[in-house]
Amino acid sequence: MKISELSDRSGLPVQTIKYYIREGLLPKGTATAATRAEYDGRHLHRLRLIRALREVGGLPVASVQRIVAAVDDDTVALHRLLGEAQYALGPRAEPRPEDPDWRAARQDVDAVVAELGWRVVPDAPARDLLAQAFVALRRLGLPIVLRDLRPYIEAAGLVADHEVGGLSADDDRETAVQTAIATNVLYERVLLALRRMAQENASARRFEETGALRRGSSSPARHESSAHTP
Repeated sequence: MKISELSDRSGLPVQTIKYYIREGLLPKGTATAATRAEYDGRHLHRLRLIRALREVGGLPVASVQRIVAAVDDDTVALHRLLGEAQYALGPRAEPRPEDPDWRAARQDVDAVVAELGWRVVPDAPARDLLAQAFVALRRLGLPIVLRDLRPYIEAAGLVADHEVGGLSADDDRETAVQTAIATNVLYERVLLALRRMAQENASARRFEETGALRRGSSSPARHESSAHTP
């Protein structure tokens, strides 16, 4: 196909496609003349991956370049490839080793990971993200104990097993990364929305509410506290 058709089928402007070629994100087409080239399904597939990384993941070009390079390198195992994609995504928490509260929270996070036996590398961004949440909760007077974390740990484990269970080492690497981006970004929003609706339902059932939460009837914070959720 010509670049104009590739543009139509990918939904990306021709100039954007040319930019991705110049930056090494997309392979060049097969030259058919001095100023013309042919493209195929592999280029369309790659553009879909790039769009997922850029538009859904919100990643800068430099991060996309690293992930694309890992996709093209067959010596990079699928586990490491998925890690490259996940670690590139936000949100991220800035480590604050000078803050004793943050240091204590990070130690607690490391202890939880060790207690669970989870195989998570020491510099995984999610460790710092969880430590940041622990600090904020403690400063609000909400203690962190493993018992209270259990429901969240179990839910996270079930979700992760479901997501990773849908992948195979034989899967196309670009599709695997695209799926990882979708689950980490879009399905996190799905999970957040479902949790909030379930919380409203649980609060209504426990406290005998007759209908949905109404504006002005009570603040969201009061309902969350009543439902014993952080």
